[in-house]
Amino acid sequence: MEQIRSNLKKLEKYKVPLLVLLIGVVLLLWPSGNRPAESTETDRLLAELLSDVQGVGESRVALSEQGAVIVCAGAGDAKVRLEILQAIRSYTGLSSERITILKLAEH
Repeated sequence: MEQIRSNLKKLEKYKVPLLVLLIGVVLLLWPSGNRPAESTETDRLLAELLSDVQGVGESRVALSEQGAVIVCAGAGDAKVRLEILQAIRSYTGLSSERITILKLAEH
């Protein structure tokens, strides 16, 4: 027990550098606002839900803390665009300026 206390006293002089190192590692591993290009489960679920709305058709969604992009077949219809905009605003809390709705290309 005494040896453990002795070893802890020796490490005490390294307390501040170890704390700084630990904080640095945590900050590096902390998720940032940037999201990977791959679709997340939330994006997929939201796209699925939007596709079920009449007139939307096939849809794809990309969400981040900075904004949302929705690409769907029904984006040419103003009523559909408004419904999508309202749904995304309700779900994410994003303002209208941070939501982009684009028409899906026809192949």
